[in-house]
Amino acid sequence: MEIGELKRKANELRSDVLRIVTNANSGHPGGALGMADLLTVLYYKYLRHDPARPEWDDRDRFVLSNGHTCPILYAVLADRGYFPREELWRFRKLGAMLQGHPSTAWKVPGLEASSGSLGNGLSVALGMAIGAKLAARDARVYCFVSDGELQEGQPWEAATAAVHHRVDNLCALIDWNGVQIDGYTKDVMNVDDLAAKFRAFGWNVHEIDGHDYDAIMAAFTSFLASRGSGKPTAIAAHTVLGKGVSFMENLPEWHHGALSEAQLEQALAELGAAAVESESPPSSGGLFPDV
Repeated sequence: MEIGELKRKANELRSDVLRIVTNANSGHPGGALGMADLLTVLYYKYLRHDPARPEWDDRDRFVLSNGHTCPILYAVLADRGYFPREELWRFRKLGAMLQGHPSTAWKVPGLEASSGSLGNGLSVALGMAIGAKLAARDARVYCFVSDGELQEGQPWEAATAAVHHRVDNLCALIDWNGVQIDGYTKDVMNVDDLAAKFRAFGWNVHEIDGHDYDAIMAAFTSFLASRGSGKPTAIAAHTVLGKGVSFMENLPEWHHGALSEAQLEQALAELGAAAVESESPPSSGGLFPDV
């Protein structure tokens, strides 16, 4: 895809995020909207994967450490063909495959790790990256982490270990939007300059606008070219929570929450999507029956 196509795809995925959360009347839409551009570029241009073979040994891996933003990952996986699109409308339903935090217990095709307990994902991704190196596989591991979870200690232990073990097949994507569930990160616990911190730990760091497609692609291209450097890569992406929807952008109250029908129509219009979803959410059925 070229940049214009990628932008249109990202807004399609944003629209799905809002439909998913509104249908469930629960979810975390804000961060998901902000991460859409980075995930679109990754999954449609750089990630080596095969929806027909989700267990392919030589695939690249993606770990969503900030698991509450899973509506955007589910939208991507459905669009890429990992599972039927109809499963999106069962999000957060009892017995459904797609829950509010990703769980491998439900055998979601394309999902590499359970997440939601913040601070763990970078360590999980590091283990995968080390495993790929030990098996001499040309596989890369990407891990999305939020700035809020970088207030915790474990990610920095993983950051130290990644440099020590020269894990140059690991790329951390930092969702640096300055917002968390209780307010702005500067007020809750200031994480300060995350790019400088990762540089100080010994990582290759690209500090970018997380909505600038040229910058996103340049950062991913640089990561791919860094194999053999012995250094992991961090893409510190300044993003906007609620990106693309005027009444949601940069407001902590949209970290979590469902839209009203009127808000959904306005949001879809701003994203250039149809006001009414042509597919009606099923009341039962899907890969997993209601319990």
